[in-house]
Amino acid sequence: MKGLILSGGKGTRLYPLTYTSAKQLIPVANKPVLFRVIEAIRDAGVSDIGIVIGDTGPEIREAVGDGSRWRVNITYIPQTAPLGLAHAVKISRAFLGDDRFVMFLGDNVIQGGISPLLAQFATSDYNAQVVLTRVAEPEHYGIAELKADGSINQLIEKPKNPSSNLALVGIYMFDHHIFEAVEAIQPSWRGELEITDAIQHMVNVGLHVHPYVHTGWWIDTGKPIDMLAANSLVLQEIPPSIEGTVDAESRIEGAVTIGKGAEIINSVIRGPAIIGEGTQVVNAYIGPFTSIYHHCHIEQCEVEHCIILEHSEIVDLDTRLEDSLIGRHVEIKRSPMKPRALKMTLGDHSKVGVL
Repeated sequence: MKGLILSGGKGTRLYPLTYTSAKQLIPVANKPVLFRVIEAIRDAGVSDIGIVIGDTGPEIREAVGDGSRWRVNITYIPQTAPLGLAHAVKISRAFLGDDRFVMFLGDNVIQGGISPLLAQFATSDYNAQVVLTRVAEPEHYGIAELKADGSINQLIEKPKNPSSNLALVGIYMFDHHIFEAVEAIQPSWRGELEITDAIQHMVNVGLHVHPYVHTGWWIDTGKPIDMLAANSLVLQEIPPSIEGTVDAESRIEGAVTIGKGAEIINSVIRGPAIIGEGTQVVNAYIGPFTSIYHHCHIEQCEVEHCIILEHSEIVDLDTRLEDSLIGRHVEIKRSPMKPRALKMTLGDHSKVGVL
């Protein structure tokens, strides 16, 4: 079996962070989402993985390399334009051959991994297996209508009036029949080859498409609020460990991970939280559900329910920073200059809340 990761999207819903970085490389609990996907596929016993890349391809290649750090083999498959998930399958034919494969969207995080799913598919007669989960707003997803016997009746992409709350979560397993399906369909109104249309074609011609309903949590990390939600869920599953230094005046409460070379000085860290390698926290409070990536400097402030990326500096704030996603090399400081004023340089689509 092979793996196929789709990592070509531009991530417009995460602007301005994704103006300068691939959305799949934004970390959840201090690990890029794409790395988590690679590990999930590897842990399921798949070592031959193709990654479909687009405009952010050079950054993805640099971050992932040849896959040796995960003991897998990575093949890059360029997609010249975002023409749909089924198009990504179509252009991957040379890599996939006639092998069964798992396709995983590179910005999804799912509880429990996919090992049981792949084991089930590998030993079954299924031509395809799709992962579904119940969602509150199905109109934003591809959804599946099931028959009384539990089999798939119809798949619909982002229905205006959904008849089901079972959403496709972005994890699919296929055999070689999927290639006949992607050749048989036409682009949708969006100008894309929809994977829902390809799977529907498989259903219509009588192939065995098995729906698997996932009951744990699942997050599509497409928006800042989703990134924060995924971060909170993953933090609760990480075993605590302290590899950095914590001085006698500091207090660690709950499940906290502190990376190598990190320094905690006269501060309170309340978990679940993670502090990255080489980060310094001084005279500060770090509250629950916070991830601070490597080589940051946090001093004389309070931070809670945030993701802060590498090499950022937050110093001397008189109000708590919370519910925030902070990019790389960001500086948030109190200016010593008078008169006192807010001074900002913000990218397009930035959002700032000021008291």
